[in-house]
Order: sequence, then structure tokens, then C-alpha cells
Amino acid sequence: MTVAPPDPDGPTTRCPCGSGRPYDRCCGPLHRGTTRAATAEQVMRARYSAFARGDEAYLAASWDPATRPRRLHVTGPQRWLRLEVLATTGGGLLDDEGTVEFRAHHDDGSGPAVLHERSAFVRHDGAWVYRGPVPEAPGRPR
Repeated sequence: MTVAPPDPDGPTTRCPCGSGRPYDRCCGPLHRGTTRAATAEQVMRARYSAFARGDEAYLAASWDPATRPRRLHVTGPQRWLRLEVLATTGGGLLDDEGTVEFRAHHDDGSGPAVLHERSAFVRHDGAWVYRGPVPEAPGRPR
């Protein structure tokens, strides 16, 4: 008897964003465009999952047109391992802007690495989008 490997998009596959929820009930609907992120943190988690899954279309759609690069290329040697959300400011249901500070753990082929960023998010046409990294204030420790 042959057992099929688990479906990477199956209903019980855990979402890469670290929520502990199945992908199909977490970031999957955002990636498919059947729902919108309600908060800046939710779109940030969905963007992390999109990086982990190589979903360039979602990354482009969730990036502020004013700062989005002309071309995205997310396939590469990185293997995304874990996301830590450290802090949020604003970015709620009634806000128009917010920030999310996070650490994205990955392996770039030469060993473990961490991307640490404080990201700015804004509403664009009613949807939360990534604006870009918040510049570090002089003297602010990381």
C-alpha cells in the first residue's frame, strides 16, 4: 500500500506565518484574494507566508504602489523557518497606518540568518499594504 505525501495546500497544513492555524483558514484566503487583511499585522503575516511559499503575485498586490519595485523575484536559496512578531503600533481596524516589528528566521543556504525589520503599513484603496521599512532613528537600539 502506498501512502500519498501530505498535500502542501491541504486543509490541515499549518500556515507558515506561525499562527498555528491551518493555511486554508489563515493566510490562504488572503493569498487567493477571497478576503482582505483586517490589520497591518495580518497583512505582514500573509506577506511572510507569501515569501515562504514563493507567491510573488500576493507580494506585489500587498505592496504600496508608491514603493513597490518594478520586478519581484522571491525564489532563491532562502528557506523561511519562523516568524516572530515583536511589536505593533496602530494598524488596527480603525487605523489608516501602522507599524509591525518582526524577526523572520531563515536559512539562506549558508546557515541560519534573521531579518529584523520594523515595517510601515498604510491603507491603499481600503486595503492594508506594505509601505517599506521604517528608517532607524539615530541611537535607537535594535
